[in-house]
Amino acid sequence: MEKILKVIEDVITNPPIPHEPYKQSLKNWAMYCLRDRGFIVVYAQNADFAVQFKSGEKFYFKVSNTGDDLDNKFNWIVWDGVAKKVSLIPQIL
Repeated sequence: MEKILKVIEDVITNPPIPHEPYKQSLKNWAMYCLRDRGFIVVYAQNADFAVQFKSGEKFYFKVSNTGDDLDNKFNWIVWDGVAKKVSLIPQIL
């Protein structure tokens, strides 16, 4: 799991296109970046989206424009508007 999250973190910190908040939502941008790198991105009922693997296992993600009050049950993709960068905050098991 840790290796997969590292790859996902590399995708969002070195994206194929930069995140431009005035053009697209963080959720749509993150989903595009992951699909562009070959990940299977699917609907998730209790999260913003999930990355599904051939084994059927899913990693659930939520997105936020602030790093405040994040639920530890999810992996988070967070936009820092001041630094103009995206980061991944993995869930705490």
